[in-house]
Amino acid sequence: MHKIVLFFLFFIPGLTLHSQSDAQEQDQKPIPCAKSFETLHQGVFGGKTINYTATAKETFLTNKAGDSIATFWSVAYTKNPIGDVTKRPVTFIFNGGPGSASLWLHMGLFGPKIIKVDSEAKKDDGAAPYNLVANEHGLLDLTDLVFIDPVGTGYSRLVGNGKGKDFYGLNEDVASFAQFIRKWVTDNGRWFSPKYLAGESYGTTRAAYLGKALEGSGQNMALNGMILISQALDYAGSTSIHYNITSYITYLPSMAATAWYHKKAGEGKTLEVFVKECREFTYGDYTKALYKGNLLNNAEKDEIAEKLSYFIGLDKDYILRSNLRVLVERFQKKLLEGQGLAIGRLDGRFMGDEADDVAESPHLGDPASYQIGAAYTAGMNHYFATDLKVIMDRPYITSGGGEGWRWRTTPDDAYWEPMPVNTAPFLGETMRRNPEMKVMVANGYYDLITPFFDAEYTFARNGIVTERVTMNYYEAGHMMYTHEPDLKKLSEDIRAFLTQ
Repeated sequence: MHKIVLFFLFFIPGLTLHSQSDAQEQDQKPIPCAKSFETLHQGVFGGKTINYTATAKETFLTNKAGDSIATFWSVAYTKNPIGDVTKRPVTFIFNGGPGSASLWLHMGLFGPKIIKVDSEAKKDDGAAPYNLVANEHGLLDLTDLVFIDPVGTGYSRLVGNGKGKDFYGLNEDVASFAQFIRKWVTDNGRWFSPKYLAGESYGTTRAAYLGKALEGSGQNMALNGMILISQALDYAGSTSIHYNITSYITYLPSMAATAWYHKKAGEGKTLEVFVKECREFTYGDYTKALYKGNLLNNAEKDEIAEKLSYFIGLDKDYILRSNLRVLVERFQKKLLEGQGLAIGRLDGRFMGDEADDVAESPHLGDPASYQIGAAYTAGMNHYFATDLKVIMDRPYITSGGGEGWRWRTTPDDAYWEPMPVNTAPFLGETMRRNPEMKVMVANGYYDLITPFFDAEYTFARNGIVTERVTMNYYEAGHMMYTHEPDLKKLSEDIRAFLTQ
């Protein structure tokens, strides 16, 4: 798998890597006292007035020798009084990256307060002040919530003899989360509580593997369910690069949906009808054409190009010159080329005005990221200072640890491992070992990072028990909760999932 491509795909908005130099890695870091901030609150959730405790704190993680090597920053919201723990679920929440803090789900969907950005993706978030409001769609009436930041993000950091290589890899990341979750459950007496994971993007990669990891290490912990937002389990279907046939298949329906949104395709048809039509073409004639490749004759190529133009709104001649294969970055530039605009990758509804209108890919970055990133960052920092009374001696890093990331799921000395990364089989195994575990998948129609058709493709395979999987769809992108109607719908869908 091409690491550079993967970092581009799955870093959540506003990525800046913050790595420690080799010299720093060799030096033992101090082990300061862990900080903890506890405050009492009251809010209305699901029509009920809930008293709850917010605990923002550092938790030490240790190596096999018992030495502290890192602190995890978490914010937990627990009902007060908690009552019968066997009837009070706890949901562990994290974002993706790898190397993203949990502020996107914290400030956008699950937190008691959330930041508001333009629901219709028409305006940039601009500069301060921003709009932080009570989350009227919150879930604290149903479940306690624990937001987790991996090492190198948020306030989480290396301490003592901890090194980046202990955490910056798929295996290492999952092991650190498993250690933290077991420790939190033990410290809070919650082994009998129903337990859920909620991850977004790479966070779903982590969740699928984490379910398996929690079953091992001599402390078997079974989960009740997973909420996978913008799933990224099998990277073959979410990595748009040359010669990756799978990605041309999985991305096409999302391109069609996005072209429909911008009124470049599907005129006179509903989104659902148009997407269904594209699904059938994709699994049928388009997949056959991709695998025939140069064995197609000119008439067959012309017919496929005509159909592709119909679905994704690009010029037929351009599609023919692209050999019937349009990379997502090129689609971002070409769809609204006549208006001098590039569309977003995280969310195709967003549009950016770039100086270079003939570039092959957007050069300003992703408008779906830079048009909301400042509001989310400011919202998190303001909320910590005013509501949770958090006082730290360092900045909260929204995107950080992850440089030199090791994607292997096998040991470093293993001879060979199939690539790209695919943690979907781990999810399948866990579901079969644990017949009580259920999964909800949230898909954005206009997500050009982790396409909804890839979710369908992935969950139809890999040994996953489809009867216990709920697929939901939203008319927005990767972070569908930025769209107000979908924030409400997603919250209602999660509520139904937790209570079914």
